[in-house]
Amino acid sequence: MRVLKYAILGLLEQEKQTGYDIAAAFKGALGQFWSAKHSQIYPELKKLVAEGLIEYETVIQGEKLEKKLYSLTVSGEAELKEWMQRLEALDVSHKDEFMLKTFFISSMEKEEAKELFTNQLNSRKRKLDGLMRTLAELEAECGSKHIHFSSPDFGHYLVLTRAIEREKGYLQWLERSLQFMD
Repeated sequence: MRVLKYAILGLLEQEKQTGYDIAAAFKGALGQFWSAKHSQIYPELKKLVAEGLIEYETVIQGEKLEKKLYSLTVSGEAELKEWMQRLEALDVSHKDEFMLKTFFISSMEKEEAKELFTNQLNSRKRKLDGLMRTLAELEAECGSKHIHFSSPDFGHYLVLTRAIEREKGYLQWLERSLQFMD
């Protein structure tokens, strides 16, 4: 399944965007749980245009710079809606290099293992701090409006709070593991 296809359709359902805007979204809020590179995004945009799911208009920025501004077609809206309503099985395609190293930890010296886990703990703390800052910014932007189901930021809020809970759980596990190594 081309999941990138649906990520792009979802972004374009929110608003018209350039390829640059779409790539930037994967470095921002979307990047907290899904990644895509320029080398993946632009070929996917071409496919989506060819499939009639998106279209573009060429706009001029400045004096000469031409940009393609992509938007969803009616077929694209229907495709996105169908995908959103499809019930999926649990995704088990995780690739986590740290967990792979952990699986083979018995081939390490105890101090090396502790260093590996301490490094991961510090990295995860920084990641959690960043997520908490992003949540505070999102809540400040929403202000008195509060976040609710029909808020444009409701999905971002749900994904962000899930990422925070995931990181908190990861930190607890790392701390217990380090204690267990002693």
